[in-house]
Amino acid sequence: MTDNTFIKAFLSLHRGLPRQGPGSDATTRHLLSLCGPLPERPRVLDLGCGPGRSALLLAEEAGALGAEVTAVDLHEGFLDEVRAAAAVRGTADRVHAVKADMGAVPYEDGSFDLVWAEGSAYNIGFDTALARWKRLLAPGGTLVLTECEWTAEEPSAGARAFWDRQWDLKNPLRSTTGNLASARAAGYRVLGVHHLPDSDWDEYYGPLAERVRTADPSAPGMPAALASTREELDVRARYGHEYGYTGYVLRPLTAGDGGARPA
Repeated sequence: MTDNTFIKAFLSLHRGLPRQGPGSDATTRHLLSLCGPLPERPRVLDLGCGPGRSALLLAEEAGALGAEVTAVDLHEGFLDEVRAAAAVRGTADRVHAVKADMGAVPYEDGSFDLVWAEGSAYNIGFDTALARWKRLLAPGGTLVLTECEWTAEEPSAGARAFWDRQWDLKNPLRSTTGNLASARAAGYRVLGVHHLPDSDWDEYYGPLAERVRTADPSAPGMPAALASTREELDVRARYGHEYGYTGYVLRPLTAGDGGARPA
């Protein structure tokens, strides 16, 4: 089996699910509230948008301001889901699905008032995301991203063994304290921090577990995709109290901040 076959099977297993990572509409709204007032006609960029749950909600929540949302993902299947959902929800004129690499976004500096990444920054690493996405923000713009973190001071060997394989060892899982330090070192002011509740994991893993139960195990690459997903679900059931997702609302420091980095 080639890696490509596994990836296709893995994407097939996840396609059509409402979410591609832990989250909820309530969390999206709360993180948006921490951003403070948005300008008129805010330009929003959702990186690693998946099926577009956040992008569509952001378009609706900021619709009165005339928000324009650019939803970026590498997988055309997810972008098709975004377009179809936007048409159903009446936001097709304000949500634009674009195939692009979040690690090399093809937009000019200062192009967006709000850059959003729920459950996707891990693809390039938290620190890399902080560094590469800052330039995209217009003056006064805000970066919102969520990241998986350790919540236990001493995670068990079983939990570490799993997450060390999932995360790039150059960008290992850290605690909230570690990620806050990284954000400040990268030149951001922290506007807010939100620890996602366990119910946000259920919104992702509930539909995924049902998909695993009904998937065709004879499809090419599917046995490996199913095994990988079952392991992830099992690790959450056994060690979920040791890790969680946290949302960060960040704004680049300016000269007027005087170098202060408040929490």
